[in-house]
Amino acid sequence: MPGESELLALIAAQPQRMQLLRAVRDHGPADAWIAAGCVRNAVWDALHDYSEPTPLSDIDVLYFSADSLEPEVDYTWERRLLAACPDQPWSVRNQARMHLRNADSPYRDCGDAMCHWPEVCTAVALRLRGNELELLAPLGLLDIWELRVRPTEHFRAKPHLYRERLAAKNWPARWPKLRIEPL
Repeated sequence: MPGESELLALIAAQPQRMQLLRAVRDHGPADAWIAAGCVRNAVWDALHDYSEPTPLSDIDVLYFSADSLEPEVDYTWERRLLAACPDQPWSVRNQARMHLRNADSPYRDCGDAMCHWPEVCTAVALRLRGNELELLAPLGLLDIWELRVRPTEHFRAKPHLYRERLAAKNWPARWPKLRIEPL
């Protein structure tokens, strides 16, 4: 079963994703990560033998700063990233405040916030430390490599939201080998 080294090699071989990671390292919030679809889709595309990457609907950038909880700070980071990498759908969110939107207890860090995301396979993030790729996958990589979509433990208590998200995303239309766990 592939794991961390295979994921890092897969991303390192993709110039567009590496450019995005460099932009976040150089122009984004301190210690920020690129997460979710930008990482997940790369794996799913590879496992479906697609020669062209799936277009990204957004580029989820997450960071954790308890000192600046105003949404306007995120929009400032988005503008900086847009100036560095135009025409990219940047979506920057401070995970220190996202618990408010989600009606959860405060998150401790980015990894804890990711454990509250809808699907296990989406809770994966990368960043560049210097020129080295670093992985954050608090729920592991098994689901992403097995093409399995299942809710996080947190979202098992929100089945209607999980089902709504699956319907809206309609991932099997693009990646037919996916195994979707219903709730």
